[in-house]
Amino acid sequence: MQFNWNDPTAIMFAIYLVAMLGIGAIGYFSTKNLSDYILGGRSLGSFVTALSAGASDMSGWLLMGLPGAIYLSGLSEAWIAIGLILGAYLNWRLVAARLRLYTERAGNALTLPDYLANRFEDHSSVLRIVTALVILVFFTLYCASGVVAGARLFENMFGMPYSTALWVGALCTIAYVFIGGFLAVSWTDTIQASLMITALILAPVIAWLAVQGHLQPGQDLHAIVAAEKFDLFRGASFVGVVSLLAWGLGYFGQPHILVRFMAASSVQTIPSARRISMTWMILCLAGAVAVGFIGIPYFAANPAGAAAVNANAETVFMEITKQLFNPWISGALLAAILAAVMSTLSCQLLVCSSALTEDIYRTFLRKNASQIELVWIGRAMVLLVALIAIAIASNPDSKVLGMVSYAWAGFGAAFGPVIILSLFWSRMTRGGALAGIITGAVTVLVWKQFGWLGLYEIIPGFILAWLATVVVSRMGPAPSQSILKAHAAVESEFERIGAR
Repeated sequence: MQFNWNDPTAIMFAIYLVAMLGIGAIGYFSTKNLSDYILGGRSLGSFVTALSAGASDMSGWLLMGLPGAIYLSGLSEAWIAIGLILGAYLNWRLVAARLRLYTERAGNALTLPDYLANRFEDHSSVLRIVTALVILVFFTLYCASGVVAGARLFENMFGMPYSTALWVGALCTIAYVFIGGFLAVSWTDTIQASLMITALILAPVIAWLAVQGHLQPGQDLHAIVAAEKFDLFRGASFVGVVSLLAWGLGYFGQPHILVRFMAASSVQTIPSARRISMTWMILCLAGAVAVGFIGIPYFAANPAGAAAVNANAETVFMEITKQLFNPWISGALLAAILAAVMSTLSCQLLVCSSALTEDIYRTFLRKNASQIELVWIGRAMVLLVALIAIAIASNPDSKVLGMVSYAWAGFGAAFGPVIILSLFWSRMTRGGALAGIITGAVTVLVWKQFGWLGLYEIIPGFILAWLATVVVSRMGPAPSQSILKAHAAVESEFERIGAR
């Protein structure tokens, strides 16, 4: 298919992109200072917090990587979805409200490095620098996965060369992040989340009806789908299942999700946001698994239309949508992939920009910079990180799920134990936080290279980071009285407010 403005799919994409840019413009006029640009002035209600957290979490892998894995291997890959649901629920339950409260009390922290530096009274800024560097390293890779997903979409939809599609997909996201900052990202996330869930409910239902038309009387899916594709444990060792479930551990350390908790208007919005977000997430993951699984019998019965999927399984959702819906509906549903890519990539770019602007530029280079200057520096940093991500994504053989898994493990191991312990354990120290972050990040980097035991690197990274945090905290001097009093005050206020 060639890109032309008479094509319904192209028109629907154009309408979608214009709408996102329009929201970016509204966000621009609502952005008055750095807090507005990187945290939306802590003004998000429960509905926007819920869908923004969900959309920023579920990147292009939801409509490409996960369905593709299910299509190739069957239901044995669904353990990822189960692990993610468990991890997301525990993150909302244990971390969300406490982090929202603690970041406000810890010097009104705007970023994760800012929170940790204030939480442990790190006047040397070493903790701030290390945290910011880890964010930049893993987020640049994470951003690259989003750029790859966007490129695959434009390549598949409009016959663009990969090199051209790379820039087109990236520029679609960069534009409204650059203009509108956090408010634009959060508002667009809400629309994008709605589009994603609609597509993931409609596509498998229509595909299922199409498959039913190919079954003979008395037949069921077992007549078309190999028995092993139904087996949750097919080819899955104990280590394999644990590795897939361990994706859930990653939630506790994802800066782009944690920042959504920080931006909620109050602690009281968290419980309703949790319920909305978890309902959305379960439906989306179930839809993604269903798309990949139903794609197996659909393309078995329609081999003429299976060429693209056989060449790259990650296009299964795209091919089902193009083949089963009229061009106008197809265009709207395929925009859901762009929505998934844009929602995650946009917040990742913004978190990187925040780390560079608030935790490096403002802290070390221009302490007295004006708010307007900081906002424009933030915009410049969005462009810088995006260009680096595009360079990393320039390899056309890049796989979305593989890149996401690496970055996900890095954040989960480096920050997960540190965030949890910082919220619940008063005895934790600055040295313990540093040890945990460094141990988690290094373990993931090393384990990934050697692939020991076939175990997902987030597991040893998370365990060793937790141990390092506890051991170093215990070995060093106790926290100062001011840190202990601040922690006790937050605990007392949290119990008083309550967030069930």
